[in-house]
Amino acid sequence: MINRPQYLNRLVNSKWNGFPKIVTGIRRCGKSFLLKEIFRRHLLDEGVDENNIICIELDDAKNASYRNPLELNRLVLERCKNQEKKYYVFLDEIQRVYSIVNPGLTEGKIILAKDGDSETVSFVDVVLGLSHEKNIDLYITGSNSKMLSSDIVTEFRDKATEIHMAPLSFAEFYDAVCEKLDRQEALYEFMRHGGMPLAVLKNQEEKEAYLKALFDMTYFKDIIERNKLRKGGALDELCTILATCTGEFLNAEKLSNTFLSRRHEKIDRETITAYINAFKDAFIIREVERYDLKGRKIIGSTRKYYFCDTGLRNARIDFMYGDDGQILETVVYNELIYNGWNVNVGTFESVEKKSDGKSVRKSYEVDFLAAKGLESMYLQITDNLSSLETERREIRPYILLNDQIKKIIVVNRPIKEMRNKNGFTVIGIVDFLLGLRR
Repeated sequence: MINRPQYLNRLVNSKWNGFPKIVTGIRRCGKSFLLKEIFRRHLLDEGVDENNIICIELDDAKNASYRNPLELNRLVLERCKNQEKKYYVFLDEIQRVYSIVNPGLTEGKIILAKDGDSETVSFVDVVLGLSHEKNIDLYITGSNSKMLSSDIVTEFRDKATEIHMAPLSFAEFYDAVCEKLDRQEALYEFMRHGGMPLAVLKNQEEKEAYLKALFDMTYFKDIIERNKLRKGGALDELCTILATCTGEFLNAEKLSNTFLSRRHEKIDRETITAYINAFKDAFIIREVERYDLKGRKIIGSTRKYYFCDTGLRNARIDFMYGDDGQILETVVYNELIYNGWNVNVGTFESVEKKSDGKSVRKSYEVDFLAAKGLESMYLQITDNLSSLETERREIRPYILLNDQIKKIIVVNRPIKEMRNKNGFTVIGIVDFLLGLRR
């Protein structure tokens, strides 16, 4: 069993806090497994009676009648009627519960609600109602086609605890494979195939087929269904463009031009923006804003996009050899987010003298500015520092910034942490990634 300690701790810390716990995340990242296996095992180890852990799998045909929200509510209250006991209730695939018109307005008849109906009963009403029961601690999961982060903010506002889940971090992945692979081998495997839990358990051929199929059979299907798209060709191509342009500054205009050059057809900026938002809502990609390191403000003109998982990103380009720098950035970015850091791409301009004495304005970039609480750090990610030219390029922005923020160069080599002659920290990527969880 692959452990997910961070998410387990978040569940444990939120027990009996008076709110329903909603586990969100990209499809197939292990949300149901977290509740039904990992958290359930924790509760049993803590001495909770097995009969007081109630799991209702709403995608199971035998529970089809409980997709009626009133029937689901009745079932849970019936099974938790002993007020002297405390119950942990897991509602898995809650989005399968359909909305109905308030039976008080239909003479008790069950009529499916339509878009625009105002007097309805939905799973939201069931979840909020059950969360008021003093002897019920409620946990729910749902798929991304009908239950996204934006929906949760809208529907539950401040009435629920959201626990957002991602594919395996590198630290979790390494814990799962450390008996078979050394640290550097584990990194290379993670860079290629990522950390989707079911993919980790397969051989290479099976992994790659599985990751490719996830887009066509699950993610694109969800997005098309949710956004009522007629076809997915443009969606598919845009996803591939984002994969090949990982770590580049992008905006709708640049993506539109790239789309035109590849497909020889136009796609307007509004459609591109809508598709990107759909990818973000499905947790496939994350958007990273530019931050002016000298002006101390967000720059909104362009931004970068990183896939939530390197295996999914590589599946979009058919696992062809790609830029290791792009993949390394993705790995570091995702590990920072997993460990609770807020991350931006750092940029600034500097006026410098040319050899002829004339002034010129140059733009510089720092891969990441990461902040967590009172701690901040700059990060430059590089495949190696073997050439003097590469070293100068990586440290030049740090020298020009000349501030008190910690400056780190993360290198794709098995080297221990050290200081270079400028006083900047240089560290191997594996040590950096695993050190984040301390």
